[in-house]
Amino acid sequence: MELFDIGFYLFAVITLVSGCIVVFSRNIMYSAFSLLFTFFGVAGLYVLLYADFLAVTQILIYVGGILVLLLFGVMLTNKVVSVDIKTGTLQTIPAAVVAAVLAGSLSGVFYSTWGDVDPRPHAIEATTSALGEMLMTAYLLPFEIASVVLLVALIGAAMIARRRS
Repeated sequence: MELFDIGFYLFAVITLVSGCIVVFSRNIMYSAFSLLFTFFGVAGLYVLLYADFLAVTQILIYVGGILVLLLFGVMLTNKVVSVDIKTGTLQTIPAAVVAAVLAGSLSGVFYSTWGDVDPRPHAIEATTSALGEMLMTAYLLPFEIASVVLLVALIGAAMIARRRS
């Protein structure tokens, strides 16, 4: 077993265990802090897949932005921490059906691509420079349109929030 394999199994176990704690924990603070380890585990898996841009984006956006916002929202509202989450049997049946369909489709993809993928390519290049070049040359117009749409959505959300208060 090589160091690459040990790293993969370590990140996979961290991601799966902390993801299970997120789903099954009744305390929302435990779920939020376990989500931190889930995000870091996924970022580690991205690093092992040589997707450096996705790994950094995962840490900056999800850990640095969304998770911190979630933790501040939970910690600043006292009533949310004391909520006891209960699930009924009515939700369990559709969840089991969705999980079975997802597991079946993932198993089908896994077995249909078995042996076709080289897990460790030999010539690895950084993806950040290639992505930056594509965003500033071939995909400049869609990139700018997306930024204008996001700016308009932000201004609209600010106006709606200001109008309510």
